[in-house]
Amino acid sequence: MIDVFAPIAAAADLTIPAEHRRPIAIVGAGAIVDVAHLPAYRQAGLEVTGLFDLDAGRAAEVAARHGVPRTYTSLEELLADERVAVVDIAVAPGAQPGVARQALAAGKHLLCQKPFAPDVATGQGLVDVAAATGLKIAVNQQLRFDEGVAAARAMVRAGWIGQPTAVTFTVNILTDWSAWDWLVTTDRLEIVYHSIHYLDAIRSILGDPELVFCTGSRTPGQLAQGETRTMSTLVYPGEVRALVHATHENRSGDGEASFRIDGTQGAIKGTLGLLYDYPHGRPDTLAVESRALPTDGWLPYPVTRRWLPDAVAGPMGSLLRAVAEGGEPEPSGRDNLGTLRLLDALYRSMDSGQSVRPGSSA
Repeated sequence: MIDVFAPIAAAADLTIPAEHRRPIAIVGAGAIVDVAHLPAYRQAGLEVTGLFDLDAGRAAEVAARHGVPRTYTSLEELLADERVAVVDIAVAPGAQPGVARQALAAGKHLLCQKPFAPDVATGQGLVDVAAATGLKIAVNQQLRFDEGVAAARAMVRAGWIGQPTAVTFTVNILTDWSAWDWLVTTDRLEIVYHSIHYLDAIRSILGDPELVFCTGSRTPGQLAQGETRTMSTLVYPGEVRALVHATHENRSGDGEASFRIDGTQGAIKGTLGLLYDYPHGRPDTLAVESRALPTDGWLPYPVTRRWLPDAVAGPMGSLLRAVAEGGEPEPSGRDNLGTLRLLDALYRSMDSGQSVRPGSSA
């Protein structure tokens, strides 16, 4: 039965062919670059030419730890480096659009972090500039490339569970937001900086919903200013539905981070190991029950990689493939506008207490 997993494993493979690789420079030397981007790129055999961060000491420390050969003294110096083909922007969301515009003007392909832009109009502007200059933008929605999620999506596309009818993410954890000073004081928190992962993963499986409704709240005594508990429902044509239920104030020590995809001919269920012991985490789990194969009960899939750092190679590999062969990376900036529209609709629903159509103005 294990042979049946071969095409699923191939679809979740993160190998970046040598002919696709191009020199990368990174703007930002924060924790995510240190623990995820640089380890993932090293594992994938990618060359990082150097780092730039406003904190030069931090940039030098991170570069030395990972064997990166240089640090740039300014963004302008980085962008003037003719060897650099791709710029990985890993800065606070408010600073990202300005850096992206400068990098596009310098002729660099971009990997942007999520959220891609503060609003759809800003994101559309970046997409338009890239299109006009023949440059590629990918967005680092790396949960799409987490092995458990990628394998589950491949099973759905292979027809193993028939037609999907529901996708559910349930996350009930304790998150220490104090590690990110700017997150503690933001008015918008859970949806735009955390559930965005699950919402984008759902879009990668089901596409864009036609209607959403959302409620969010705070927990008494929490440190963060913004919402830390949310329930987001996505309505698709016919009977297809998706749900994200996320809580970040679980003070009982019994965390859960799971997902499930139901279909007309079976189901897939898994766990997101990273969230059980963040940031180290544990391996994901995944299992499928299929009457289309059939599996004769629940069949475990052998997950061998982790969300962080491994999945971070996925968006970069997709971008490098698009640069080398043409076409669009996954997810491209243009595709990720759909995720931004979804976030906007969920917040409008949260504020109004009514269902909202993504992309509508009311």
